[in-house]
Amino acid sequence: MKKLYSIQEVSRILGMPKDTLRYYDRIGIVSPSREDNRYRRYSKNDLIDLMNIQIMQYADFSLDEIRGKFGFRKMENIDPAYCEEVAAFFDAKNAKTREKIAHLEKVSRLLDVAAETLRDFNNDSDQLLAEIVREIYKDIQKNEPGISKEGCGEHQG
Repeated sequence: MKKLYSIQEVSRILGMPKDTLRYYDRIGIVSPSREDNRYRRYSKNDLIDLMNIQIMQYADFSLDEIRGKFGFRKMENIDPAYCEEVAAFFDAKNAKTREKIAHLEKVSRLLDVAAETLRDFNNDSDQLLAEIVREIYKDIQKNEPGISKEGCGEHQG
């Protein structure tokens, strides 16, 4: 007989709140078996699914993405088209992640230069800060074209 785990044991093992486990069951992400007394009983495979969910959330996947795209453990008969679809989804998610990284690197550079400029104010550091601000503003205009001129008219002299 294989070992089954109570919700309390799973919560302790994985460091997940019991309410989260109940919610995952309610929305059908991980549905453990039930005993006659209706208590949830988690299998080893359920624990693996929950660990995968934690990893995917760490990788910035939403619960809707997780629920919609991934049939955990149900990969006995692997459909190549499904695998290609999920791989393409991963590629798109990775591209978005790389965009966020590039954005955060620019923000970090801006903050570094701003702090340095404030510590040792001089014309060169002020010019570098202005260049970075212009570069970031161009990125903002590219991503949100409506922001470029609206609302700025009253500030121009």
